[in-house]
Amino acid sequence: MRESASTLVDEKEHCYHCGDECDSTPLYSDEKAFCCTGCQAVYELLYANNLCTYYNLEAGEKPGVTVKSEEVQANQFTYLDEPATQNQLLTFQSETLHKVLFQIPGMHCSSCIWLLENLFKLDNGVIESRVNFPRKEISVSFHPQKTKLSNIVTLLHKIGYGPTLNLSDLTGKKKKRDYSINLKLGLAGFCFGNTMLLAFPDYFAFGEEVKQEFGHFFGYVSIALALPVLLYSARGFFESAWQGLKQKHVNLDTPISVGLAALFLVSLWDIISGKGPCYLDSFTGLVFFMLIGKYVQKTTYDALAFDRDYKAYFPISVTVLEKGQEKITAVKDLTPSKRIRIRNHELVPADAILLRGSAFIDYSFVSGESVPVPKVAGEIIYAGGRQVGESIELEVIKDVSQSYLTQLWNNEVFQKEKSYFGVGTYADKVGGWFISVTLLIALGALVYWVPRETDMAIKAFTSVLVIACPCALSLSTPFTLSNALKIFGGQKFYLKNGDVAETLAKADTIVFDKTGTLTESTQTDITYQGNELDDYNKSLVRSVLQHSTHPLSQGLYSFLTQKVRPGSEYGEVAGQGVQGKVEGVLVKIGSSSFAGSAQLMVGASSLATRVYVSIGDEYNGVFTFSNHYREGLEQLVKELKQQGKKLAVLSGDNDAERTNLQRIFGYEADLRFHQSPADKLAYIEQLKKAGHKVIMVGDGLNDAGALQMSDAGISITNSVNGFTPGCDAILDSGSFTNFAKFLHFSRRSMNVILGAFIVSFFYNVIGLTLAVMGKFTPVISAILMPISTVSVVLCSVLGVRFVAYQMGLFKTKK
Repeated sequence: MRESASTLVDEKEHCYHCGDECDSTPLYSDEKAFCCTGCQAVYELLYANNLCTYYNLEAGEKPGVTVKSEEVQANQFTYLDEPATQNQLLTFQSETLHKVLFQIPGMHCSSCIWLLENLFKLDNGVIESRVNFPRKEISVSFHPQKTKLSNIVTLLHKIGYGPTLNLSDLTGKKKKRDYSINLKLGLAGFCFGNTMLLAFPDYFAFGEEVKQEFGHFFGYVSIALALPVLLYSARGFFESAWQGLKQKHVNLDTPISVGLAALFLVSLWDIISGKGPCYLDSFTGLVFFMLIGKYVQKTTYDALAFDRDYKAYFPISVTVLEKGQEKITAVKDLTPSKRIRIRNHELVPADAILLRGSAFIDYSFVSGESVPVPKVAGEIIYAGGRQVGESIELEVIKDVSQSYLTQLWNNEVFQKEKSYFGVGTYADKVGGWFISVTLLIALGALVYWVPRETDMAIKAFTSVLVIACPCALSLSTPFTLSNALKIFGGQKFYLKNGDVAETLAKADTIVFDKTGTLTESTQTDITYQGNELDDYNKSLVRSVLQHSTHPLSQGLYSFLTQKVRPGSEYGEVAGQGVQGKVEGVLVKIGSSSFAGSAQLMVGASSLATRVYVSIGDEYNGVFTFSNHYREGLEQLVKELKQQGKKLAVLSGDNDAERTNLQRIFGYEADLRFHQSPADKLAYIEQLKKAGHKVIMVGDGLNDAGALQMSDAGISITNSVNGFTPGCDAILDSGSFTNFAKFLHFSRRSMNVILGAFIVSFFYNVIGLTLAVMGKFTPVISAILMPISTVSVVLCSVLGVRFVAYQMGLFKTKK
């Protein structure tokens, strides 16, 4: 039989602060229910400072962030007040003003913004706090004589908005943001507007007198305005084209550069020779519109940081033991021989030897093993493991930078820039034959007109190069993909850039990690076999389990819901089990030999995780623990198969789950177990050499190499603002079942790009016809080019939004 603890819980009250269900008896304050003392304390703090407007800003929603895990130890953040630490954290400091920038993952609504910008009411040392909601950042200005940095961080934790503090904040230089695109766009916009004004006499008949008197002067002013656009704003297009040609590759920037150069040179010759009007307004305008596309791309891609390493996973501080006294120290200052204390759910920051305590180390994020590993005194515990249970004491044996964990980054796959097979797939293919066709038409026009009229031949030749500039084509890709990325973002699927969307559209193989990706790391399915346990016997078992810190004991304790009874003579044998007397009845829980139950044989794999139980002198049965797979996984696999995808599963665990995975994925799927990080990387490399286009979906450091090696690495996480290994996309676990729909949407977005190309070709046909006939003028240029550009942008934006509406992707998830 398979039971679920959730089915045994009656409908409960919801917390007034965070909205979560109250798991136990609610706490009350002002007749309002709270799920824990943390939420109650935050409410009382806000109430005391007249800040309860916080609860009224989000209609129908509970804006608070649960603070059950936000318990702050005394002096936990005092190390932040050390000058060396502040020099690396503070963005500005003087005698009367300090500024610091924090990432706040828990920020999610207008109430959060309002409360965080009113920090000065909770700490009079805070001068000002400003929130950047899209980046989940808060900039805090404070007076160093009135408050401390540690006090501010403690306050943020107490109100449920603990900032992200990790080792990467104290090591290396922070990556500076590139604002060059803003300068290029601003310059091009200024020059475009003024050049357009100077070109008005060429557009309208009533400007002939002005043209005759000031035309030559206006022309030279236009050159002066266009030169900065050519040399600075448009430089990126020419550099990209040159790099492509050096590698014997024609990308879309090649015909763009030819077209822009033709526009500028023809205009320059016309102005200097006085033979006719120029096209500098079209030149500056096209550069301006193309830079808008690049700006849209950049602002979309800057939403999340994807290039992360192990330092972003490590905490910023650790508890060090010196002469029996605890001291909070920055992790970067850890050296061999120092003794540290690691508490429940804390991460081991460096390779160390266990000195004292019962260690159960969860290596799932590093190795993929889902079951915590027991360790005894004298054994080495490697960095990246997380302690589950009582606090333990360790002695550091290696520097943080020399730990076992850093070996995951020593592979050469992390040392080279990742390239996507989807980069420029559509645009560059078009660019290659576009420039060939353009040159053929231009040469054809030249050959046709030379015998008839030399001046007309030169005009037709240059006009073809001018009108055929595929600048509008260059806008379809960024606008389509940027809108697609925003739609994905509304579904909590965050792509690194548009090239990843093209890659997703063309991939034919999807490889899944098992632990934490296909399974819920916080849930376990528990089944029972043996003599039937009534509620009384279950309460006896639960009463003994409450004294054990072993993760399996805690999982079984949470699974059972009967009341706890008083008992005596509790004891635990490390690696064997726990026992105790409850109301005079001896209860043993643990291994088969410990519980005296070796005679029972069950149908499950011998590799399955089991806990045996005996009550009194009689053997009762066994609880079997198995992975809890994500809801909707079977439907997702079915949809992926319908799309013709080849599927594979890689797991660091043993093959106890083979039967379940074969039932879900089918016998044709490639299932591999006991896979180390190196094995996973090698498997992806093997698939790519066989010609497959591979997507890797994982969640931990053990998947980092495979994520990097794959054509598109997707990291699944329960918090998109938490740590994820370096990847190409971040997928919120709540949107996991929509993954097949996301792939389908990527393919349809590529069709939208092709549709925009067709629209642009239509305008090019009209323009090229006029150019070959020698009837191309600045007025026609001023009409055709902006209309073509606007049409392509509208087709791209409206097309991708229509597709998203059809697929039901406009309904965002909170």
